[in-house]
Amino acid sequence: MPLHGRGARTRSAATGVTVYLDWNATAPPLDDALAAMHEAGRAGWGNASSVHSVGRRAHAYIEDAREAIAQLCERSPRDVFLTSGGTEANNLAIRSLAQGAALIVASRIEHPSVVRVVEAIGTEGIPVCWLDPDPEGCVRVEAIERALATCSEPARAVVCLQAANHETGVLQPVKEAIELVQRSGARIHVDAVQAFGKVAASVWREADTVSVAAHKIRGPKGIGALVAGPCAGLRPLLLGGGQEYGIRPGTGSAALAAGFRIAAEWAIRANCDYDALRPLRDRLEKCLLALGGVVNGGQKRLPHVTNVSFLDLRGDEIVAGLDIEGVCVSSGSACSSGAAEMSPVIAAMVGEERARGAVRASLGDTTSEADIELAMGAWGRVIGRARNG
Repeated sequence: MPLHGRGARTRSAATGVTVYLDWNATAPPLDDALAAMHEAGRAGWGNASSVHSVGRRAHAYIEDAREAIAQLCERSPRDVFLTSGGTEANNLAIRSLAQGAALIVASRIEHPSVVRVVEAIGTEGIPVCWLDPDPEGCVRVEAIERALATCSEPARAVVCLQAANHETGVLQPVKEAIELVQRSGARIHVDAVQAFGKVAASVWREADTVSVAAHKIRGPKGIGALVAGPCAGLRPLLLGGGQEYGIRPGTGSAALAAGFRIAAEWAIRANCDYDALRPLRDRLEKCLLALGGVVNGGQKRLPHVTNVSFLDLRGDEIVAGLDIEGVCVSSGSACSSGAAEMSPVIAAMVGEERARGAVRASLGDTTSEADIELAMGAWGRVIGRARNG
């Protein structure tokens, strides 16, 4: 990749070095983002809603971030509403769009922050149509079209579709879905958290609402954004002050905003150039296939992600074994992988047996050939020990 930010390498007392292959869970913050946060924390400590000079200084950090996020999303700064992250942005978007809806259309492979809010809305009397992905992890546009055809008032339907899956990296047909949904008069929310900075915004920018998060592009945790135009009809989840144009009340953080700005500017310069990671991902994947793994997800996926199942083993045990070896991977969404449960995404795609043995590795811009060599060796040892008792 053209940019190699600092701050990605961590140390392990047991092995001397940790190979971090869990970038889909979170990306290590850029050193420049951390420095900007420190500076803004000292200089922008005021309340950004105050009209005096101290408040204006804090306000400037927040507005600078809004400008950078808007540029990365190819939207107007007025369309950017800062939130605490992707989860809040998803909830805010779907709750707003669902007001007066006749039908919600979504799939079980969406992020939990989408699935669970749609489930909650379903208990409140709004019909929900759950779509099944195909075995390659793709939600077909034809399935969305059929779902909308069942609605007597398609203009009151809402579709939720992620841009890229958080576990498999599979790219969904977002652009085609947006065109279909908007032709029907319905509205669509796109969870672009995993695609943010990795897929050109032109793919999803025309959606009614789009959620993004800073920590996926090497910014800080605790801040994200909902991108929405005036026709989205956003309604606040919380009541309070008039921050974020009255949509997201609460005192803004200049420090978090400053970190987000640096990460967004870095992503703009990187220009979504993740293809450089494909050879490293493919090399690791070839090794895992030789060890008896089965790839989950089709070829149309983010070039830095692989999700592989070992049918005779448990994914969480592989993750634990690799951690001892100094390699960080995951066995599901970072928002739920701490729980002892199989991946609902993989289960929906290819069944529970493969879901139980699924492990995800996701690379980043600092991942090196040496990292992949270390990871392949560690994976071979872990699989060997697990099979030989």
